Amino acid sequence: MTTHLPGDGAWPRVRRAITTGDPALVADAVLSLDEAGRREVADGLPGHIGVARKAVTERDRRRGVWTDGEEWIEPMRVAGAGVLGGAAAVATWLYRRDFTRWRRPLDSGPLLRVIAARPPRWQADLAARLALRLRGSRAQARDDSVPLALELLRRSGAVPPDHDPLTVAWVSQPPDLEHDPLAGHLVPRLFEAEGVGRALREDNVDPPSWDSSRRTWLGALRDAVAAGRLDPEPLVDGCLSRFLRGGDATDLRFFARLHEMLAPEPSERRVPDYLRLLPASPGAVAELALRQLRGAGGLRGADLGEAVAALLFRPEGKFVRAGLTLLDRAARDAAGDLDDLAPALASAFLCESYEVRERAVRLAVKHAARFTPAGAETVREAASVLPAELAARLPEAYGAVAAEPEPADDFEPVPLPPFEPPAREPFPPPLGDLTAAYDKVGDGIVFERWLDGFVRDPSKRPRPGRGWIYERPHWCHLAEWTEALLREAADPGAEPPVRPRAGHAAECDTEAGFDRLPAPGHVSAPHYAMLMRCAEIHAALKAGALPPYLLATPTLTSGHLDPAELVARVEGYERAGAEALPADLGQALLRLPREVDPEVIDRAGKLTSEAGATLARRLAARPEPELRVDWSHANGDYTHDRQRGEHSPRLRPRIRVEPTGLALVDTLLSDPRPWTFEDHGRYMESWRLTLPSDREAVAMHLLPHLLNVWERPGYFHRYVAALFSQDGPVGEATALLIAAQVAERGRDLLLSAAAAGLLPAVECGRQLGLCLRRDVARMSDVRAILEECAERGAHREVWQIMTGLLAVYLPGPDERPHASHTQALSFAIDAARRAGARGPLPAAEEAAARKGASRFVRTARALHAQLGG
Repeated sequence: MTTHLPGDGAWPRVRRAITTGDPALVADAVLSLDEAGRREVADGLPGHIGVARKAVTERDRRRGVWTDGEEWIEPMRVAGAGVLGGAAAVATWLYRRDFTRWRRPLDSGPLLRVIAARPPRWQADLAARLALRLRGSRAQARDDSVPLALELLRRSGAVPPDHDPLTVAWVSQPPDLEHDPLAGHLVPRLFEAEGVGRALREDNVDPPSWDSSRRTWLGALRDAVAAGRLDPEPLVDGCLSRFLRGGDATDLRFFARLHEMLAPEPSERRVPDYLRLLPASPGAVAELALRQLRGAGGLRGADLGEAVAALLFRPEGKFVRAGLTLLDRAARDAAGDLDDLAPALASAFLCESYEVRERAVRLAVKHAARFTPAGAETVREAASVLPAELAARLPEAYGAVAAEPEPADDFEPVPLPPFEPPAREPFPPPLGDLTAAYDKVGDGIVFERWLDGFVRDPSKRPRPGRGWIYERPHWCHLAEWTEALLREAADPGAEPPVRPRAGHAAECDTEAGFDRLPAPGHVSAPHYAMLMRCAEIHAALKAGALPPYLLATPTLTSGHLDPAELVARVEGYERAGAEALPADLGQALLRLPREVDPEVIDRAGKLTSEAGATLARRLAARPEPELRVDWSHANGDYTHDRQRGEHSPRLRPRIRVEPTGLALVDTLLSDPRPWTFEDHGRYMESWRLTLPSDREAVAMHLLPHLLNVWERPGYFHRYVAALFSQDGPVGEATALLIAAQVAERGRDLLLSAAAAGLLPAVECGRQLGLCLRRDVARMSDVRAILEECAERGAHREVWQIMTGLLAVYLPGPDERPHASHTQALSFAIDAARRAGARGPLPAAEEAAARKGASRFVRTARALHAQLGG
């Protein structure tokens, strides 16, 4: 433990300077010290770290302000840099964990000043040590590691250590090749250090239009070459060596642009290296290599054959076409037979492009007489992979081509796995210990049992221990309302008046005295419905008007309420002269099953209260809401959305039904908000209990959370699966929930829906096609899942899904098809065969009628023919 010296010694003077928070004063104090004073301060510094940090915290607390509390750090660093003995100790001190902060120091002058007072060799040692500490981490991106290390290397004249992160850090700064003393050392390392290409992947010769004054590295290198400060030949060789080391397109993009900017003259010396780049380099690198080879006086002999073979083995059509052009020229220039070119020609038959294969067949026909029997055999064997119509064009010189046998389809239909919904058990009794469970009401069944117990038995309402809820202007959580109910029951009138915070006055719903409710849009509608029930019980409790029991408590664990039981409850209200609570009545109506015994309807017609009349009308004529899903803010049509420039995956759930006048019913049966806030999505596992006979309406309320993958829970699919055990028709919302989850969660959701007879397969396919259109899913993932579902017994449903998918996913007349469209058609062929499907399919027919012979068109024609077209 360090003992602070009294009086005006070295350490007290430096300590006072540190307390000011001014690094410049600390630098002045340190630079005035002699050797003994530096040792004294060096002894005191480590023990002062906690003291300095605490002093800033206490100061802020006394002032009643909040700062980042980091102003003590830079004075401490400056002091250590000026008094610690070895360069290694200073390097460690400057970046010790205690000095971690969120922003760089505003002024590095005081730190550089105390370092500059050290001997030159010491400064060079520190510069090298700081350079070797660089790692490219996020923490170092926030501190001054990089600028300090580079500045000290420049000032000390030290040779930069051979350290890849140092080179990456250097190129991550604006270039100044004319005046930077590090340029001579580090420019050659651009081609050796890992990470340089990725750091400069967005660099261009010219600066971006929005920052015309910005210097780019390509521009700086161009200017240095033009001014004669850099020799272009080592730069070209550096690019070539970097290409030969390999890497992906991102890593090599900068070097490809540099090579293009340098525009080297073709060189016979570099031909072998450029040839080595043709087979497997990223496209941009292979393209520049091919240009160089074409300009190097033309390829001949073995070099030509090597280039042809390399190009024909690449997957890109443009390189294969270039290879075929070289092959044709090589064939014309060759004096003898062409057997050496037979393997290259055969490899062109494997290309995915139909046009390339067709051109390869034309070359084979053109030069057939130039192959010996051995060369012709090589071509003939490779031709077995060609489509039948192309293989038939080969002349007799090659012999009969054995068509490749169709792959055997070992698919055998199996039954769907059984769907076993959870049993609908009698609803459990009211809770007894309300205090123990008041903060566990997030579960819908516990919530209902708690409310039931609270209303039925006033003796079971002890007040819970804590009471912070009154400090909040509105209550969004169920546990806040249940705590408030217990507190009001135990201590009537103890709740103070609501005093909304500044800026929150508009958030409270003050209708019907429910002054603690948040605004309806602040939470999801099913969540808000649960809050409404709490709020009206709270208001009734204050008014001394609690009913003897609740109407809406379910009779089954599915959330359903037996109609006869509800009639009996209303009859009991009428005998007791009790008034029904509106939200409670509304929730009770929504829990009725879809089919009701006529005798119950007749019995309800004899009720005399307003609540009884409302119930009788509901039982006699249950309204059926109209539900649909609109993608984007247009009419759900993709072409219309695209013409409006709307590409983002947005959707609007729509619920239309005649308003009832019951706020809870109208809240649940109206359009959900298409976007979500922080408190949206709470209690989602309980939503099915609010609308047990209208699962499609629950699906509508789930939709706003569907596309925000980062916001919804990882078990979201469980809420969708729970709907299969409820009642009511399914439609677009359920179809979309299943479709969007197919690629994400796998087969189980789709198989369960199919087994339950609740899969709107064609509509599911249509929604899946819209998801693909908007990049919510990828065709490769979708195909894999649908393939698995077909093998698990859903082969007929998978075909129906594909009919809906193709109708919206295939490109329109003004769109170009791509590989995923062809993949969808190819899978549809398999799906149709497995389902034994026949009959017209307009989407396939329209695609098949396109001109040309692309793979997309040929696959569409194959599907159309298979369906009997």
